[in-house]
Order: sequence, then structure tokens, then C-alpha cells
Amino acid sequence: MSLKTSPKTNTSFKNDVHTGLTAFPKYLYSKYIYDEKGDKLFQDIMNLPEYYLTNCEFNILSLHTTEIAELFSNTETGFDLIELGAGDGKKTKILLRYLADNEFEFVYKPIDISKNAIDSLTNSLATELPRVTVDGEKGMYFEVLERLQKYDSRKKVLMVLGSNIGNLLHPKAIDFLTKLKGIMGPEDLLFMGFDQKKNPQTILDAYNDATGVTAAFNKNLLHRINRELSANFNVDNFKHWEVYDPESGTAKSFLVATEAMEVSIKALDLHINFDIWETIHTEISQKYDDKTVQWLADSAGLTIETSFKDEKGYYKNYVFRRK
Repeated sequence: MSLKTSPKTNTSFKNDVHTGLTAFPKYLYSKYIYDEKGDKLFQDIMNLPEYYLTNCEFNILSLHTTEIAELFSNTETGFDLIELGAGDGKKTKILLRYLADNEFEFVYKPIDISKNAIDSLTNSLATELPRVTVDGEKGMYFEVLERLQKYDSRKKVLMVLGSNIGNLLHPKAIDFLTKLKGIMGPEDLLFMGFDQKKNPQTILDAYNDATGVTAAFNKNLLHRINRELSANFNVDNFKHWEVYDPESGTAKSFLVATEAMEVSIKALDLHINFDIWETIHTEISQKYDDKTVQWLADSAGLTIETSFKDEKGYYKNYVFRRK
């Protein structure tokens, strides 16, 4: 069963697909990979041995649970834990379990672009951690940020795991951090994951697994366009391709046409021609070091309070306050 989308989301999808596929070079936004099928494929990716990011952040939250919980805590009024891009909550549950077991006063507000992800997470938490108060919400980051303005009656902690900021080039990352800073009070915290620069081959393997799960994940964009916009992409005629630039720290994902073709998208009244080996850029995954994160924070009006790293030093979670 396909994921139901609101008229606003459906209009944005149509507009973005039209704009991206009529641009040169062609591109599509990775956020549209995440429907019911895309959510499942991403969960499969997170379980791949090559995809180190999940295990690294899992390691951080397991090693530093007590310290992180005490940092988040407010003994007088409690706090709101607001997670952007919550997904299946696998890593977050480590922290939620500790907070519940130790009777911290808090409300957990997971936010995700996928209604399927929010519903699944809310249902699983009701079974696994019934003492946790959950107030889930579907929405895109920048839309939800406007609604979060009202959360100012007590301390709030904004949490962004999974190096989601890595999907943004630096100017947009600074804009995103600046918007987050704008809804933060003096006591509020931002807890955010940043994948670190490392052996380039390790990074390439993480986004180009031998079993083809990541390829299927990226190709889900074309399946979704076929299904929701009545297109006729022959998905088998596209090859997933990954590149990584160790100088800039940017990994890029592409779908590459293996033959020339014409694609019809009925819902857009659009015909798109592809030359052989023409690309659709689908995703970036930015990698960082301390100097880059410090520069991003300074540019956005934030200060780094502390950071936590995994045992391999592959990944870091930074804690920010507003200046």
C-alpha cells in the first residue's frame, strides 16, 4: 500500500520532480526516496556491515548514556526532547530507556518526513517503553521548525542523529543551523551527529554495498515517480554510482542512464530525454572534521559545548548552545 501524502506534499513532489528533471544537469531530492518502501530499504541499509554510521552512533549513545542524559536533564521543569528525522528510533531508544528507567521528566517528540516512520515508531514505543510520553509529528524540517517556536515554556533539546546534516552542502547547512539556533533559548541544546572524514574506501563502501541495497534505495525515487506521477521509467536502465572527494569531504550518489531513452511523466504532462550515460544526481553525504564543524557553528551563531565520539573515532555527536 502506498503512503498517503497531503495535497501540499504532493504538489511539492510534482514541482520538485519537474524542476529537477528539466534542469541541466538533472537532479532529484533524496527526501523523496522515503516512502513506505524507501523506509524499509533504509532500515536494511542501516543493518549492512559496510554502513558503519549506525553502529558508530549506537556505540556513542551506549558508551555515554548517563553523561548525555544528565546534560539533557532539567530537574525543575523537565524537558522536551525533539528529534528531527527520527526514523525507526533504534538508536534513540537507548537513551529513552535510560531516561524512563531513571524517572526523568520529559516528553519525546519524534518528527519525520515519513508518516509511516512516525506511526511505526509511536506504536513500537507504546509496546517497548510505555512509560515514555510520545508526541510524534509528520513534517519536513523547515516546516516543523516554524511550529517548534511554541516550545518555549521549558528546556528543549533538539536532536538530529544519523548525520542528516550531511545531506546539505555547507551554505544550506549553515542556514539550517541558523534556523535551529533561532528557536533555541539560552538553556536549550542541539545534539547533532556529524560523520567524520576517514579512509575514502570506507566511505565509498558505506554508500555502495556489494549486495545492492543502496542502489535499490536510490532507484526507489524512480519507482515512486512511476507510481505517483504515472511515469514510465525503466528503472533497470539506470545504474547507481557513488563518488567521494576526500578534499571537500563530499560523497555523491547518482543514477546513470545506461542507454538513451525518452521518459513520459503523465501527471506533469512532461517528456524527458536521456542521453546514454546521462546522470541524475540524487544525494550528497558530507563528511566533517572538528575545524569544519567549528566553522559551521561560528557561522550559525552557535557554540560547541562538548562532543562524544565512538571507539573507532569514525563519528561524533556534537552538543551546541546558542551564543
